[in-house]
Amino acid sequence: MSDASVSRASRRPIRSEKWSGKKVLQAIILYPLLLLTTVITLGPFLWLLSTALKTGENVYAYPPQFIPNPITFQNFIDVFNIMPLWDYIGNTVVMTTLGVLLNLSLCALTAYPLARLRFPGRNAIFFTMVSTMILPNAAGMIVNFLTIQSLGLYNSLMGVVLPSAISIFNVFLLRQAFITVPNDMELSARIDGAGEFRIFASIMVPMIRPAIATVVIFDFMAFWNSLIWPVIVLDDKAKYPLGPALRYLNSNLAFNFPYIAAGTIISVIPIIVIFLILQRQFINGMVGAVKG
Repeated sequence: MSDASVSRASRRPIRSEKWSGKKVLQAIILYPLLLLTTVITLGPFLWLLSTALKTGENVYAYPPQFIPNPITFQNFIDVFNIMPLWDYIGNTVVMTTLGVLLNLSLCALTAYPLARLRFPGRNAIFFTMVSTMILPNAAGMIVNFLTIQSLGLYNSLMGVVLPSAISIFNVFLLRQAFITVPNDMELSARIDGAGEFRIFASIMVPMIRPAIATVVIFDFMAFWNSLIWPVIVLDDKAKYPLGPALRYLNSNLAFNFPYIAAGTIISVIPIIVIFLILQRQFINGMVGAVKG
């Protein structure tokens, strides 16, 4: 073995030690920052959960106790006894399911031709639609309310869902996903005699599952947490979804924070479950939208 080879071999462990030291330094800086970010992000939710598990006396204890002592689940039971929470949950499930299905269907049918079909004014239509995203949601409330009244949908769950049945952001997200689908798959389907709707339903939609999961998560959160619009449209409080119902609980039991915290935790659980189920598809969908 030559002297040059021996020299190179002797230098390799040194470079490895330097690289290992760099990794350790990065870990020392990065992990505390990630831990701090996690604490800041989850802190309010963990404190809310802690309050929901406390008795009424422990909430006002000084100094404040983060870990409840004793831990009680009675607050969750009492919330169901104080108000017809199951009815409100049922209203919310119906409203959210209807809203997500309508939004997903209409947005996909709108995004597909804007992404895959060529016709005059396609880009102008898309840019015009995207430009409306700068308008605040409150700007259309009066028009939406008058429209709902004229259609005879006042005081109905469909009246709550219909103004949000399509979202420009979701159209944009699905359009970007449709653009990323390879043209070869579409051409192969056309050669085999597939029609436009067959291509859309059997090829395009399955290829953009991550983007669809992203839309489902966003829509689920929006409809599940809807607060102002249901109060405007629904005159009968028995038809309220969970958000306005919990607001009603807050106004009547402002002194009992454990009940309010327990009701809020109950309303948050479905969102957490949906996100945990679709989180991988959600991340892939957001990455695909950015690349597109």
